[in-house]
Amino acid sequence: MQNGNPQQVNYAALATQIRAWAHELGFQAVGISDTDLSAAESGLLEWLALGFHGELDYMANHGTRRSRPAELVTGTLRVISLRMNYFPPQARDSWQVLAEGERAFISRYALGRDYHKVLRNRLTILADKIRAEVAAGGRVFTDSAPVMEVELARKAGLGWRGKHTLLLSREHGSWFFLGEIYLSLPLPVDAPQQEHCGTCSRCIEVCPTRAIIAPYRLDARRCISYLTIELKGSIPVELRPLIGNRIYGCDDCQLVCPWNGFAQTTVEPDFSVRHGLDDVALVELFAWDETEFKTRLAGSAIYRIGHERWLRNIAIALGNATKSNTVMAALKLRAKHGSELVREHVEWALMQQANK
Repeated sequence: MQNGNPQQVNYAALATQIRAWAHELGFQAVGISDTDLSAAESGLLEWLALGFHGELDYMANHGTRRSRPAELVTGTLRVISLRMNYFPPQARDSWQVLAEGERAFISRYALGRDYHKVLRNRLTILADKIRAEVAAGGRVFTDSAPVMEVELARKAGLGWRGKHTLLLSREHGSWFFLGEIYLSLPLPVDAPQQEHCGTCSRCIEVCPTRAIIAPYRLDARRCISYLTIELKGSIPVELRPLIGNRIYGCDDCQLVCPWNGFAQTTVEPDFSVRHGLDDVALVELFAWDETEFKTRLAGSAIYRIGHERWLRNIAIALGNATKSNTVMAALKLRAKHGSELVREHVEWALMQQANK
């Protein structure tokens, strides 16, 4: 291959080389798709029109650039989608933690280092390797811009969209991150996979807040991941008891999926459990002041919600916990917190405890 002369580039060979580089960089799967997302665009626009995105304003702010990659990055011809496993092998059993109401459940993707940083670094290295072979325009993405990553990964043959709206793979379930490289190169594309959900509806049935309102249709406003991570204000009172002890995200729809019986754990040290967050008491986390929160969670995806929402989420979980003097004492210590948001949720939690 020679830089700068597209007539002399063997794109099939380059695609093979890209896959090899990607595997060397720790990605478990690679696929290439074109940029035609017209079939998914109408569904996105309808979802937005119904308001199912809640306060996720970024979902609507970029118009059709989310569903038209070439409008987002001029000159894009192909999208390389990549998959990296994240489930930490040493994490305590999720169902056991969920069953112990005094423990904190944190979505398994957030137990280690912030995946945005890990994937972005690897994707940048891969993009640089490609540009060293042939002149190309492009950009890397890691859940950080208006990209329909699940639809692109589906088109690239990395899996199919499950009824919970996440990407599913026969070999790896759904415990993985996705990243993309937009490229101005006419690489050969991969074929999509067949869907394999069949009549299964476990993900729909298990959702604590009934956020999956129909197959392939999610009302984010009811999703615990949205409520505990994206929502900035007060969590609706009627949904608080349903959150249980989930203080950051929710994995229930993935935990019940039969395909995750085939999932592989991560080999990335960056995704290993930090600070015992896979099995820790709610009262211990609730005692963290802002400095301790920032110190312990620096470099974590959790960091971005801030200490105030961290306390808000834990207050709800403490309100849902079995009644105990320890829980009551922990809540009372925050009853006069400087944040109105925290005080409101602590007051609710104290009432919940008192009424048990």
